[in-house]
Amino acid sequence: MRSSDREPLSGIRVLDLCRVVSGPFATMQLGDLGADIVKIEDPRQGDESRRYGPPFVGGESAYFLSVNRNKRSCAIDLKSPAGRDAVLDLASVADVVIENFRPGTLDKWGLGFDALRARKADIILCSISGFGRTGADAARPGYDLILQGESGVMDITGDPDGPPTKVGTSIADLVTGLYASHSVLAALMRKSRTGEGGRVDVSMLDAMASLLTFNAGMYFASGQSPKRRGNVHPTISPYEPFEASDGWINVGVANDKFWAAFCGVVGRPKLREDIRFATAPKRAASRNELVAILSPIFARRSRADWLQALGAAGIPCGAIKSVGEVCETPQLTQRGMVQTISHPAAGDVKFIARPTRFGDEPPPPSTPPPMLGEHTGEVFTEWLGWSDDRLERSAVDGAFGDFGRTFVRSSM
Repeated sequence: MRSSDREPLSGIRVLDLCRVVSGPFATMQLGDLGADIVKIEDPRQGDESRRYGPPFVGGESAYFLSVNRNKRSCAIDLKSPAGRDAVLDLASVADVVIENFRPGTLDKWGLGFDALRARKADIILCSISGFGRTGADAARPGYDLILQGESGVMDITGDPDGPPTKVGTSIADLVTGLYASHSVLAALMRKSRTGEGGRVDVSMLDAMASLLTFNAGMYFASGQSPKRRGNVHPTISPYEPFEASDGWINVGVANDKFWAAFCGVVGRPKLREDIRFATAPKRAASRNELVAILSPIFARRSRADWLQALGAAGIPCGAIKSVGEVCETPQLTQRGMVQTISHPAAGDVKFIARPTRFGDEPPPPSTPPPMLGEHTGEVFTEWLGWSDDRLERSAVDGAFGDFGRTFVRSSM
């Protein structure tokens, strides 16, 4: 566990009852900022994402490893009376509890907000769900693909003549996790001012719908739903990808000043005099004709050549990089954004560090994603002062599942 007082959330204890992506991503954000994250996992198989793969590294899921650094793992059977009591004991000394079960599940297990608040009056409970705690769809399960579709994001993503297309990462899970983490920070700020805890309700549908921004604004203003535009901007052109001789680049000619310089770089100064392209609105209206002229020009030179020439002229541009290229790019590695941690099973694990820095310092070193139940005894001893005998009694009572004694002894 990192214990540096320099970290913004040092001293904050978070009880993490989350699985898969949205919740673990939220708690990882808080752990990256220095909070002490105790991840509660089912003793039998742990977080479901431990089994997501391939790839597996040393038997560990790369998927799980990517969203669970800076946490400690306790294996507790939430469905058992002893496990429930153990979690309530931990909650009594925590600042925040975060969960992403379906609404009502924790209440059924005796771990709902009222039960938590009875143990600690100022507890903050953040609940992440697919559709929220209220409304007609509250009981529906929330999965990234489903919410990408339900939120309208898939309908405006993809080629105009093709099918709706999901975003290439788990955007619904990830943006919900970000909203949850910053909402917890806001709740902690309120608590420091008023002394009150409370509930935080974060819905994947709400989070994704909030990303519609100007698309929703266009609908509210016109009554017409925006259509898929592919890589095309509705009001700017050229503002899209072009294929060079050895790869793809993005070009952003966002105003008439850039347009004048752009015509010179591509060797077509007379385009400036073409009435079809004289202003930004005209270029947008005549996009097909403009792209037909520009595409063969871009195909004649390499990606690096175009980026150098356009960049020298001050025109916004960038390569369309593969994930591998991004993970190796000097701009990230020189800023300390690509880090390596030593994991007991997976060996050296590389990851993209937190994007936030304070005082221009690079992200601090992280602790590795935990093995299932690795810190069970350690956490109960540290947070609650439990003795070995007390841990043994809870194990016998079934708090830690059928393999409880193994988890407890291995983590002492």
